[in-house]
Amino acid sequence: MPACRYLALGDSYTIGESVSAEERWPNQLSKHLAANHIQIEVKIIARTGWTTSELWQGLQISDIRPPYDLVSLLIGVNNQYRGYDRDEYRDQFNFLLKKSIEYADGNANRVVVLSLPDWGVTPFSASHDRARITKEIDEFNLVNRELSEGAAVHYVDVTSISREAIRDAALIASDGLHPSGKMYALWVEKTLPIVKEILISSNKEKR
Repeated sequence: MPACRYLALGDSYTIGESVSAEERWPNQLSKHLAANHIQIEVKIIARTGWTTSELWQGLQISDIRPPYDLVSLLIGVNNQYRGYDRDEYRDQFNFLLKKSIEYADGNANRVVVLSLPDWGVTPFSASHDRARITKEIDEFNLVNRELSEGAAVHYVDVTSISREAIRDAALIASDGLHPSGKMYALWVEKTLPIVKEILISSNKEKR
């Protein structure tokens, strides 16, 4: 059976700012899948600082070759950081969600959306209004969760994991802002059962 194909879309949280390539959560996911005898090829389209509109710009100039067996989408924290409108985020996220389903051969069951982490608990946020950040992250997550559930894709809450960093500094990378490999490992632990089911189902469909 050929390796499953995985397209990971996002920003710094997907490309793994301030951690090694091996510690990026899509790469850690791939390693765990291999340990479960599921081979997967990972293609990451993500860049630190990207908003929803910038991700779409990046997608238009990327070598995308659908269909993919798995597509993950994690985008929007930079919309919140820059103070962009939530209604604009709703429209652009919904567009990207539909594109993700399209890349997954029109199969919503192959798409996983991750919630936005709360950077308001990080050392970097000390000079910011942390209560406002947390409130706005929750509001943005209400948007992406509602759209994800409406589209019948999988939704994984990693926000709660990100907030554990207030008690465990090892969950934050050396830059004081982004997740560490340890935090990404917790994301993978939560996402892995869903992904295994997706890929097992995808392999059955290929037979």
